[in-house]
Amino acid sequence: MMKSVVIALCLACVGAFAPVPQTASVQRMTTTARPALLEEGTFVADMERRNIMNLILLFGGVLPAVGGLGIPYILFFIPRGTGGGGAGVPALTKAGDPVTAEGWLSSHNVGDRELVQGLKGDATYLIVDEGKVIRDYGINAVCTHLGCVVPWNKAANKYMCPCHGSQYDQTGKVVRGPAPLSLALAHLNNEDGKLLFSTWTETDFRTGLKPWWS
Repeated sequence: MMKSVVIALCLACVGAFAPVPQTASVQRMTTTARPALLEEGTFVADMERRNIMNLILLFGGVLPAVGGLGIPYILFFIPRGTGGGGAGVPALTKAGDPVTAEGWLSSHNVGDRELVQGLKGDATYLIVDEGKVIRDYGINAVCTHLGCVVPWNKAANKYMCPCHGSQYDQTGKVVRGPAPLSLALAHLNNEDGKLLFSTWTETDFRTGLKPWWS
């Protein structure tokens, strides 16, 4: 694509700098003036030099411009890193602070489900299970219908979307539409006390199917 752009620009510019056909007034130059110019060689030589210089100036400006267009175009297709390193992406509080297992358990009780920032910054539930342990996966709170954040309804024991009424069971499996899919999952790992999310790529245990989000 970039090659085609360069060729098109070159052809257009070469045409722009091509010698202009002589008009009738030019052709009516006196027979004494024309030989004088040709004998000195100034007319032909100057025009050739001017065309060459124009082309040099042209390419001096076009190539950097094309390069300037090409670099962002190429960079656009280079995937951006998640910033989480090889072990995973740190779970962050609403204030943007890293979540630690000790700190979380000291302020949460069994059965609590609270949102943190997960993969791609998505709101994700951390769940405290029996035995005062944090469940080894998080549930993405983004509704699969139109992207609303779905709150946990403790009384109904469900995630219930306030936007259009979609409902999900305690594992995030969709049980009522219009949402077409279950909530996404993410692995949660404890690395030296720090809680890290990583992408869930294996079978979705709730449906027995390949995860739609990966």
